[in-house]
Amino acid sequence: MSLIGPEGASLNPEQAENFEDMEKQFAVKCVQHMSTYWAILEKARGSRLRLTKLDDEIYEHFRKEFAEFDPRETIDENKMKSKEGKERWRNFMMAYEKKVDDYNFGTMLRSSPKFEYTEKETIFAMRMQFYAIEIARNREGLNDWIYEREHPDEAKDTS
Repeated sequence: MSLIGPEGASLNPEQAENFEDMEKQFAVKCVQHMSTYWAILEKARGSRLRLTKLDDEIYEHFRKEFAEFDPRETIDENKMKSKEGKERWRNFMMAYEKKVDDYNFGTMLRSSPKFEYTEKETIFAMRMQFYAIEIARNREGLNDWIYEREHPDEAKDTS
């Protein structure tokens, strides 16, 4: 049974009610995802993490399609969410429609690898955007500072 009407019925977003419980559930799931990822980064260097079984494929595809993207820099949310940006990301994401669960589910993404999740430094993104950007940040060691901050007595691993 569908929450939005009879099975097979289409949802017209212009006529849809605001489902407060659904919004709350979505917010809870986003916060859980954000908290879990941060906790993982505190326990392991990002440069040693694999976020999916397809990390290599996602990274190579991302670097090919978004060669100009610098994972060290703050994300330009306006550019990412512009008409052209949305189209580029949509094309990128569709390659994972049948490969990655919840590939188009909304989540939170830090706009810069230099900061923690805060209201000012966090943007809404799709799951594949999160994976592509965070895999690139991890590959380049940009999230290792989180682990190192939690483990100050441990010598920095340069391997």
